[in-house]
Amino acid sequence: MTESTATSLSPTDSDYNSFPQIPTKRVLVTGGAGFIGSHLIDILMQNGNDVICADSYFSGSKENVAKWIGHPKFELMRHDVTQPLLVEVDQIYHLACPASPVHYQHNAIKTLKTNVLGTLNVLGLAKRTGARLLLSSTSEVYGDPEVHPQVEEYNGNVNCVGRRSCYDEGKRCAEALCMDYHRQHHVDIRIARIFNTYGPRMFFHDGRVVSNFIVQALRGESLPIYGDGLQTRSFCYVEDLARGLLLLMNCDYIGPINIGNPVEFTIKELAEKVRAKVNPKLKIEYRQMPKDDPKRRQPEITKARKILGWEPRVHLDEGLQRTVDDFKSRAQANPKNLFIMHQTEAKPVDDDDEAEQQPPASKTMDGSYGAGEGGPSVVEAGA
Repeated sequence: MTESTATSLSPTDSDYNSFPQIPTKRVLVTGGAGFIGSHLIDILMQNGNDVICADSYFSGSKENVAKWIGHPKFELMRHDVTQPLLVEVDQIYHLACPASPVHYQHNAIKTLKTNVLGTLNVLGLAKRTGARLLLSSTSEVYGDPEVHPQVEEYNGNVNCVGRRSCYDEGKRCAEALCMDYHRQHHVDIRIARIFNTYGPRMFFHDGRVVSNFIVQALRGESLPIYGDGLQTRSFCYVEDLARGLLLLMNCDYIGPINIGNPVEFTIKELAEKVRAKVNPKLKIEYRQMPKDDPKRRQPEITKARKILGWEPRVHLDEGLQRTVDDFKSRAQANPKNLFIMHQTEAKPVDDDDEAEQQPPASKTMDGSYGAGEGGPSVVEAGA
């Protein structure tokens, strides 16, 4: 299979020298063909692990892992995590769940099924095989937080019946299942609460603020800001995040750990940075603030620093430039990527429809900024 454009943008061998060297294992990555999962697989493969990538391709893509297809230590399977998976592994990175608002709101019932049934299935697999399981949770479990920055002990302020609740409450349930399987069945679990993540291979139209701004800027459009633009987010570069997940999987700590960049930027600052890198002449347009969009998200990462020896290394300016370059490269290879027709609403589908249905190509339904972005894609068996 020939390498794709996305493949050529993978880290070089020298880039991996900064990643920790961990004893090799047989590893399952659910949602492995998604945004975060594919970067994690790059590290795992470079370190010599045997890797099984399970993905339904709802928002993931074979192109993201194309460089590994045909490698004797890599196996790619199309699978929906709401169905049991029978493999023999030492470690499970469970990234399967729709992570961007446009995807998880497209079929809320399927999102809940993925979070609950999918997590039950991989926990059952971990119990049977004795594998260690890492759940990719999210900062969305904190909701619209009243405590800043958010520590792992904070129980959150979540709207349990809002449009975002299928994701927020689904992840909270997944965390509870992991802890109960640990207490009752002694399953060896790890929980990563992932904050905003960005970088190469992001889906062009996933509704996240970084990808939205870059696509709009490349199309020469005004950059929309909802509210006054003073709401803040902390943005972690995807390679920093993948390194944190690897360290968390291979530490001895059981319980949630925040993985994110604690440096806050306002949405207005982000828009200005993207504009400066793509087209300084673009205008910024202010729109009405959507409901349930958190005003602040900032991780407290003391545990990550002390327990994992981890902290982010890539500054937003550097990471944004890499991301813009990646979007430009993919857009040049296929200009249609920038001009998929936007929809304001995705048609709901029956909750029993197959996970392989295509995600909507649209902006976030509620215009929000996707404050918590966990694993890569839906039922990627799906992050």
